[in-house]
Amino acid sequence: MINWLRTIAFSAFFYTLSVPIVLLAPVAALFGRGPMRAYCNAWAGTLRWSARIFLGIRVECEGEVPEGPVLFAAKHESIFEALELTRLLRAPATVMKRELTQIPVWGWSARRYGVIVVDRKASAKAMRSMMRDAKAALAEGRSVMIFPEGTRVAPGEAPWLQSGFAGLYRMLGLPVVPVAVKSGHVWPKGGAKRPGVITFHFGDAIPPGLPRDEAEALVHKGINALQPEALAKG
Repeated sequence: MINWLRTIAFSAFFYTLSVPIVLLAPVAALFGRGPMRAYCNAWAGTLRWSARIFLGIRVECEGEVPEGPVLFAAKHESIFEALELTRLLRAPATVMKRELTQIPVWGWSARRYGVIVVDRKASAKAMRSMMRDAKAALAEGRSVMIFPEGTRVAPGEAPWLQSGFAGLYRMLGLPVVPVAVKSGHVWPKGGAKRPGVITFHFGDAIPPGLPRDEAEALVHKGINALQPEALAKG
């Protein structure tokens, strides 16, 4: 019951505040990508603060966030890391499903922020568009972030990587830093949120140019480093 009350209080505060933040995002976007990214970081900071105050959720980071453009490949267990990682990783260009960029207001703002749009149809035209977005990000000195499993997964699950990761890894020629995330135990997809610690573990960089199978195996192991039981089941 206490966790439900905390969850309701958090939702009332954060999501009520998020409505004007999202609606005003295009205004921030009109001033350029720099202000837009600062605006998004402030939103992510609000999420982290409200999660700490209302839910008793703290954040811990293991390892170091590297400098310079890299390809971050992150585990995805909750909506929390989708925002928090943009702040921790200094506004990377996030690989985002086309459907999300078609949401009124939000989609235009996301493009102004500088995301990389991926189309599930994976047509040649879609791949060229994705590469243009990625090259634009690298030209600004930004890193790229992808959730290679393609969607949120429950704690203890370790599905294999979606094919889009291999294509991006090959085309960008960047080192890959796997980011293991443990968040679903306190931030479940359904039900009340619980007090606890959300952990981000930044693994060793994986060099570019490896064979696809080897690169995918290293990334898969890296993003599941905080839940070895999931790898054991696989």
